[in-house]
Amino acid sequence: MAAGNGEFDGAFRQQLDSLMQWRRDVRRFRTDTVPAPLLQECLDAFLLAPSVGLSEPWRVVQVNSGAARQAALSNYQAANERALDGYSGDKAQMYAGLKLSGMQEAPVQLAVFCDEETPKGSGLGAQSMPEMRRYSVVSAINLFWLSARARGIGVGWVSILDPEALCRDLDVPENWRLIAYLCVGYPETTSDTPELQKVGWEERRGHLPFETR
Repeated sequence: MAAGNGEFDGAFRQQLDSLMQWRRDVRRFRTDTVPAPLLQECLDAFLLAPSVGLSEPWRVVQVNSGAARQAALSNYQAANERALDGYSGDKAQMYAGLKLSGMQEAPVQLAVFCDEETPKGSGLGAQSMPEMRRYSVVSAINLFWLSARARGIGVGWVSILDPEALCRDLDVPENWRLIAYLCVGYPETTSDTPELQKVGWEERRGHLPFETR
């Protein structure tokens, strides 16, 4: 619980640590509908996110139509085939067996963009590092992800895509850049262990690489 000065007690901190531990990249979804008010509660997390120069450069498109979803799915499938060509031997065999997208099941699909030319913020903090706008969008996505997980909703980030093709298919403004394609819905199962760790693709570090200068 938060005190009046915005400090939080030990019980809350433990719950927050647990929430972060149980936040997973979900690829296996139930097809149950996510109630619109509940989805909006999660999306409201974007309004709490920090952004460089208070520019709030995030732009969210809900992908609903069958044609738009099929274009996104075909985009993923083609990109996934190209990615498979980059592996060989056991790694290729393992990659071919991975489920890397929930696009065929997830009831909610969101394409999240960065408006690279937003006038909001007047360029503060982004003149020497314009990529800070994109980092701001990523920060907002993380808050959305945690908000969704706290409500029992799973999120999966699909990064195996041709971003330029998806921008064309969704007919977004030229100055928007794709940051994330998110699958959202109720997960089939929950776990505090990354799926890629379970199948032996990679191990999670047990320590933070940290140096001093």
